[in-house]
Amino acid sequence: MAYAERVYKVRNGKKTKQFTWRSCYKLPSGGKGTEPGFPTKKLAEDWGNQQEAAIRDGRWVDPDLSRKKFGDFTREWMAAQRPRGRTTMNRWERLETHILPRWQDTALIAVTWFDVEAWARDLALRVARSTVRDCVQLMSRMMNGAVDARRLTVNPLAGRRLTGLPADTAKKKADEDQVAEPEIVLQLGRRLGPVYGLHVITAAWTGLRWEELVGLHRRNTLLERRQKHDGGVFTCPVVRVDEDDGVLAEYYVRDEEGKRRCHRALEPPKNEKSARDVDVPPFLAELLEKHLASWPHEFVFTTKSGKWWWRSYWHEVLRPAADGRDARPKARGTAVKEAWEPIMPGITMRDLRHTHDSWQEQIDVSPVLGYEQMGHKYPGIKGTYRHPTPPMRRERLEGLQGIFERAMSNLGWHAIWES
Repeated sequence: MAYAERVYKVRNGKKTKQFTWRSCYKLPSGGKGTEPGFPTKKLAEDWGNQQEAAIRDGRWVDPDLSRKKFGDFTREWMAAQRPRGRTTMNRWERLETHILPRWQDTALIAVTWFDVEAWARDLALRVARSTVRDCVQLMSRMMNGAVDARRLTVNPLAGRRLTGLPADTAKKKADEDQVAEPEIVLQLGRRLGPVYGLHVITAAWTGLRWEELVGLHRRNTLLERRQKHDGGVFTCPVVRVDEDDGVLAEYYVRDEEGKRRCHRALEPPKNEKSARDVDVPPFLAELLEKHLASWPHEFVFTTKSGKWWWRSYWHEVLRPAADGRDARPKARGTAVKEAWEPIMPGITMRDLRHTHDSWQEQIDVSPVLGYEQMGHKYPGIKGTYRHPTPPMRRERLEGLQGIFERAMSNLGWHAIWES
């Protein structure tokens, strides 16, 4: 049974007659646990009895662990996680930029929803709402971890919803800036040439993510889908986002001293639905086949020397082609560059993925097929019961082929790249 002890206050090195009470209770190990600072003997005894009752029930949390600093527990929690490399990088960016400057020295037990919500509202004045929500969700996951690790009895952030956030400060692109006309994509492809330009065209006509395109191995390109249909077999060429071969991830890793360095490696797709076969329309299958016939490297979309793209390096290729550039005369060590008029300033590879999904809607692709091809999970119970059929696939491919052929006709082209 718990008991209480007097703790006399000391002033100028001498014990005074003033005192508080210290609770003493039996630890699970059999040793003695103490907690000082109670104004009365009864409060100290009651608190100790509550600890012993929690120990007997198997729900006790060591008060010393509850007072551990949030920043210290953050590093412990992060070390125990094993997500994909880019996810780890994104979490550290949220932590170091926004979360730890405020919560680094706060005890776990002192984190409250009232304080977190107030901090989030202030943060939303400086960053996008999505960033604020990501930060709060990450904190909540860590506090859940603190509960699981017996640092807390309850997560004060669990199930809480942010309210009263100010208007979003992030500038969003207009629809016309996120969805490219097919003629624009083809013009951009022609300007970049048959190697880099095919990268752009494939993104628009397949909807593959950046890391899926850059990590696409030639052995996963132009495979054949075969489905029984109408007394025969439906076939079409596909590119495969393979669960075993993975996708190319680019992220920061930390060495033992905490210094960051950029790292690239093949990792599994981001989720179960991302590993998929993407049906390829006829014109694109023909372009890919021609490309692979003369392409000497293992991966389909790389630099001309066969190296994986850095995002920043690809940015240097895409930006002048889309945004335009001034002419540059010949000089020592540099070649002549002709002036380029802007085609679609600001377009990104992510915009081309937006473009593809918008085209799918435009040509009335069945939602269950559209979700599958984009690597998304079809929502609700219908995602279990509905499956793409060969007629759905044929209509989608005919629609995408039609978009290409109309764009070529509008441009007056017979080929994307003049031989």
